[in-house]
Amino acid sequence: MNDVTARDLQKKDSQWTRAKGFDTFCPLGPASPIAHDFANITVVTRVNGVEKQRASSSEMVFSIGKLLSYVSHVMTLDPGDIVATGTPAGVGPLQAGDVVEVELVGVSKVSNPVEARA
Repeated sequence: MNDVTARDLQKKDSQWTRAKGFDTFCPLGPASPIAHDFANITVVTRVNGVEKQRASSSEMVFSIGKLLSYVSHVMTLDPGDIVATGTPAGVGPLQAGDVVEVELVGVSKVSNPVEARA
C-alpha cells in the first residue's frame, strides 16, 4: 500500500484524519498469499523511477508480529484487513504528474500517479 499523507495538512491540523483521508490516498497493490518471512520483507519506494526509500521489516522498532498482536487485542482483525506499519526514512514532497511505486520486494507492487488536489 502507498500510505499517502498531505504533510502540509498533517502539520496544520491537530490530528491526521484529513491529511490521510482523501479518496485517493491509500492505493493498494495486488493481494499476496501469506507465505512470506515477515521478519525480512524489503520495502522500496520510487518516485519517477528514482529510489527514495529502502528498508527491511527487520529494522522496524516493533516486529510485524508484535504489531498484529497489539492491534488484535484492541480490535478484531478479519481476513483481508490491512494494517499500515509506517514508512522508512526518505519521504518527500510529491508533485502533480509524479508516479509513485511502492514495492514489497518479491511480494507485491503498487504504482500510482500523483494528481493535484482540488
